[in-house]
Amino acid sequence: MGEEDKQGNVDGEEKRRPISEAEFLSWKRRKDADISSRRDEAARKRAEDIAAGAVQMNGRELFVHEPWVFDNTLY
Repeated sequence: MGEEDKQGNVDGEEKRRPISEAEFLSWKRRKDADISSRRDEAARKRAEDIAAGAVQMNGRELFVHEPWVFDNTLY
């Protein structure tokens, strides 16, 4: 099928080595930090857009920003 090169790899496949637990945990922390920073940035941008009136609020955001809308004491 494929030809082996001098290192025993077939058709340009890299020989993979298992990663250590420390390497995995380091990668996982970086990945989680990246996801967290993206989520925080999206939340900050959404809050700015709501404050500017550029986007429509969902029910939870409306309740937080304008709770008087949900005042049922008049009924």
